[in-house]
This record gives sequence, structure tokens and C-alpha cells, in this order.
Amino acid sequence: MSLVDYLISQGYLKNPIIIEAFSNIQRKDFISEEIKSLGDFDQALPIGCGQTISQPAVVAFMLELLQPCPGDKILDIGSGSGWTTALLSYIVSQVQTNEQTPKGKVYAIEIVPELVKFGKENVSKYNFVKSGIAHFICGDGSKGYPEGAPYDKILVSAESREVFQPWKEQLRIGGRIVVPIENSIWLLIKRGEDEFTKKEYPGFVFVPLVEEE
Repeated sequence: MSLVDYLISQGYLKNPIIIEAFSNIQRKDFISEEIKSLGDFDQALPIGCGQTISQPAVVAFMLELLQPCPGDKILDIGSGSGWTTALLSYIVSQVQTNEQTPKGKVYAIEIVPELVKFGKENVSKYNFVKSGIAHFICGDGSKGYPEGAPYDKILVSAESREVFQPWKEQLRIGGRIVVPIENSIWLLIKRGEDEFTKKEYPGFVFVPLVEEE
């Protein structure tokens, strides 16, 4: 059974466009050569610098909560290996109708310079960088990235201490934030300038989000 079929059978993958992204973006392209054989296993793997590429089931769960759509502008915080950036880039760049819609954008922010380079090289295998869909930034993700705001969606792929105020401010009304805090994944939906609905999904473990000293 393929990884995608497994994730569908276990109920992690449901949305057709997310399934399509998982089918077209190969996880093994985002890990080092020596562990490529483990790319299709449902487990977190090391990518260096004390960081990991998340377990596929967890990434699928988070993307289903995020609900990325064609044309979205998304901030991907803690982009690491670039796998989530590529999955999101695939989704936002799809044209769903006969009329050409503007291509979406994904802003990938990562604080570790080596991982920015690693992630950008990996995502470049799919032409998302050259085509202007994926943009890589080396910086502190806790501050967001105001230059690209407002965002339709914000995905945080490492455990945060809190939902930082810049994220709330840089999200458009109606937008979604998916973020791990302690041992839970949280979904926040922006209902007004300072109004959010929140839902908690407990039972997850992530590496901590690295912030500037």
C-alpha cells in the first residue's frame, strides 16, 4: 500500500486537492540521500540542525485543518525541509476552472540558514521557486512576515509557546492558523479584527519553534 493510500485508509487524507498534492510531491525529495528509503514510511525523520520532517499523518491532519485552496497566499512558518512548502505551493498554484486565476504564493520562513538553503533546493526540484510561487525567507517565524501580509492561511510546523500577535495581525478576516502548542494542534479562524474561534486537537509532539535570542 502506498503512503497516500495508507493516509486515505486511516482517515488522515480526505480533501481531493490535498490528496493530489501528496500524490504529486514525493516526500523522499525532501530528505537526505542516506534515509531516502524511509521516505514513504509514516514517521518523522531527521533533517539536520536538530530538526525533523514531520510524520506524514500529522502533516495531512494539519493541512486538512488549514484547508489550503488554489490562489491562496500562505505563510509557512518553520519550513525546514521544504516539504510542506511544496505541498502548499502545489495546491495554491492549481487552476480549478477554465478561466485562469492568479497563482497563489507561499512564503516559507525558517530561522536556520542551512535549512533555508536545504528547503529551497528541495522545493526547486518542482519549479515552484523559479515560477515565483514559493518564496524563502531566513528569519524568526514568531514575528511572521509582514511584507507578504495579509495571508489567507498560516501554517506553523513546530511547537510554539503561544499564538503570536503578529500572526493574528497578518491574517485576513476569514483566514486560518494551524499551530502546535504544547501537545496539541490548534485551529484558529479569524472572525473579526480581534476575534478568533479556537479548537484544540490534543495528542501531538513537535520539535520547538526556534526564535531569536
